[in-house]
Amino acid sequence: MQIDLSGRTALITGGSMGLGRAMAERMAASGASVVVVARRQEPIDACVKAITDAGGKAHGISCDVTDPAAIEAAYKEAVQTFGKVDILVNNAGSSLRGPFLEMTDEQWRGDIELKLFAQIRFSRLAFADMKARKWGRIINVLNTGAKAPPAEGAPTAVTRAAGLALSKVLSNEGAPHNILVNALMTGLIDSDQHVRKHAADNRGLSYDEFKVEMAEKARIPIGRIGRAEEFANVACFLASDAASYVTGVDINIDGGRSPVT
Repeated sequence: MQIDLSGRTALITGGSMGLGRAMAERMAASGASVVVVARRQEPIDACVKAITDAGGKAHGISCDVTDPAAIEAAYKEAVQTFGKVDILVNNAGSSLRGPFLEMTDEQWRGDIELKLFAQIRFSRLAFADMKARKWGRIINVLNTGAKAPPAEGAPTAVTRAAGLALSKVLSNEGAPHNILVNALMTGLIDSDQHVRKHAADNRGLSYDEFKVEMAEKARIPIGRIGRAEEFANVACFLASDAASYVTGVDINIDGGRSPVT
């Protein structure tokens, strides 16, 4: 299927590395102007350069998404740069988890600010503009723990579950205005965090062997961990007119691992 995002602008938080960068590059390749929002300037610049070198349009913004004022400034800069934001991908986050009794109030508050409130604040800004134009796409990147919370999965599983509820609320409010809101539930996807884990592993395994071992331990039915490009393909579809009757859904991208569909 040919996806055409020509004339659209996508703002992607956590957009400079991993899944965010894969989505930025995929949407840019489909014709969208892309605003890459992340904290560190160096990976932002590298992502923007990769997109522009390939003939795409991109702009990078350094932003602490736990800071409401920084979020407003980033959104304003995105609109000033490309005129509007048609597609919002709330992707910023981390995977903080551990035994419940060991999680402090500070860790809980930080996780909620980073994941849930960042989604709320960016969505509030974009939603109003999308409503005025009668067209919009919001994609919230969560994980399968939001639907099947594991032991020692907090605070991430709890925060992501709240993000799932937010997605459904927004989808119901947005549907009459052609604002489609969906959630993508991440499973084990090849990313920088796994590269770092491999680097810290001293058993002499190659990275390919390390990934095979991860897939086996996780009992992924498809037999391997996913690629960021596979995730980005689904996001690009949801951002397009090809998905014009899809809203309020959460899609597992996990090779069949989650017990909850």
